[in-house]
Amino acid sequence: MTWTIYLSGEIHSDWREQIEAGAKQAGLPVSFSAPVTHHEASDDVGVAILGSEPDKFWHDHKGAQINAIRTRTLLDKADIVVVRFGEKYKQWNAAFDAGYAAALGKPLIILHQDEHAHALKEVDAAALAVAKTPDQVVAILRYVINGALPGYTEAAGNAR
Repeated sequence: MTWTIYLSGEIHSDWREQIEAGAKQAGLPVSFSAPVTHHEASDDVGVAILGSEPDKFWHDHKGAQINAIRTRTLLDKADIVVVRFGEKYKQWNAAFDAGYAAALGKPLIILHQDEHAHALKEVDAAALAVAKTPDQVVAILRYVINGALPGYTEAAGNAR
């Protein structure tokens, strides 16, 4: 089985690439999906395809609706959802994705630093794991997919 992992959230760092590289290095049977991470393309998709809007609200609304087609479809297909909250920006879309995934009953891994723990307490409460680093996410995926926990499972496997 190939597991589908949806990587949602912050777009201004390489956390997705770190998780993808770690999963590849671990030999995990996974495929990854994500929202469009090119900020301007994501913001302007509605007006670029459907025509300009003089009102910024409708400009953003058109883009949000088209982006929602992708997001909802990929979240629906995901086996696991990882949501990253970065340090710099308020990521309302990430919080929405986490809530949507939780409502779908998707296993949810949240990724953020300690300074966001209070602000994200409800999101964290809906998650099955809260990690601080991409390496921790990869370790969770390795354990969930392969049942492998370095330092534990090798000895048990050899004793059988």
